[in-house]
Amino acid sequence: MPTRPLPPLVEPTAELTRDDVSRYSRHLIIPEVGVDGQKRLRSARVLVIGAGGLGSPTLLYLAAAGVGTLGIVEFDEVESSNLQRQVIHGESDIGRPKAESARDAIRELNSGVQVRLHQTRLDSDNAVALFGEYDLVIDGTDNFATRYLVNDAASLAGKPYVYGSIFRFEGQVSVFWENAPDDRGITYRDLYPQAPPPGLVPSCSEGGVLGVLCASVASIMVTEAVKLITGIGDSLLGRLMVHDALSMTYETVKLRRHPDRRPVTGLIDYHAFCGVVSAEAEAAAAGSTITARQLHAMLAAGTEIALIDVREPAEWDIVHIDGATLIPKDRILSGEALAELPHHKPIVLHCKSGARSAEALAALKKAGFADATHLHGGVLAWASQVDPSLPVY
Repeated sequence: MPTRPLPPLVEPTAELTRDDVSRYSRHLIIPEVGVDGQKRLRSARVLVIGAGGLGSPTLLYLAAAGVGTLGIVEFDEVESSNLQRQVIHGESDIGRPKAESARDAIRELNSGVQVRLHQTRLDSDNAVALFGEYDLVIDGTDNFATRYLVNDAASLAGKPYVYGSIFRFEGQVSVFWENAPDDRGITYRDLYPQAPPPGLVPSCSEGGVLGVLCASVASIMVTEAVKLITGIGDSLLGRLMVHDALSMTYETVKLRRHPDRRPVTGLIDYHAFCGVVSAEAEAAAAGSTITARQLHAMLAAGTEIALIDVREPAEWDIVHIDGATLIPKDRILSGEALAELPHHKPIVLHCKSGARSAEALAALKKAGFADATHLHGGVLAWASQVDPSLPVY
């Protein structure tokens, strides 16, 4: 049963011009939005974390809706691999800062929107103060460390935020707000009290994402933002929407406050909290890591080694190092593939960038493969330092 709508986040202080009335006429004739609702959108200040897969359509539709001030937190540059899903950028933007590319696209779409760029990495030193400058935060980042940071900083700043995530064909959206009215406060830590073990959940760069899924999920995120700003409809606060594009289903799951969650009193080191690789992988890699140039020299000298690629078959089809054997990481971690590995010659593991091979290396060390090593930087380092003709992804 629908809950009582949340009060509007923003007061309708901005005035609409004659041009505004023409531009937003399709909003103005919706009774639930109307002139007051459009004024609230015009007065709103929304901070979007990232101008990537989710941030791109989110920024475009917020701008099209007439949100008065958009902040963009983004420090990365546009790459060709972004264009499959990051629709705010174009081919001519490759190599440019994403924040500047996004700003220019927004200005072309709606010159009446004020765009504020924050070309820095969001961290524990700047997040709370930055969030305090805005009415609403939208988080479409792709790593757990930033999600926990956004959650905790929003709690300390007293701000609601819209959460979205995507992976392959699946997406999630919710609204989190620690001090929501009527004691309805739910946060990301109620959904995920603890970060998953390092390496358990691949990133989009490792597992992939259907490009158009970004638009599907971002459109729901923007819808939630508009509802929060204008105070209409039934918010996703307290519910998680799960979308499966392959089966074309949308389901909502009710969320409840975790009984052990405590109020956030300060920010922490979120990369240490979440971990990129496990402590076991770090220990295994210490002293057992080689560079791409060292591996190249070994192969050129005819050194007998077993070069094991621990990525997935789809990644192998894109690019692989000549002479390597594909044994996906999960088969090594489960022990299934240990019998396939040689004991009479050194093993060199590699993946895309080094994180997964470090996890596999820890399993091999534990199984008695004392001479095993792994390739720092993985296939990306090999393509960069040894064979630039290889494609990267």
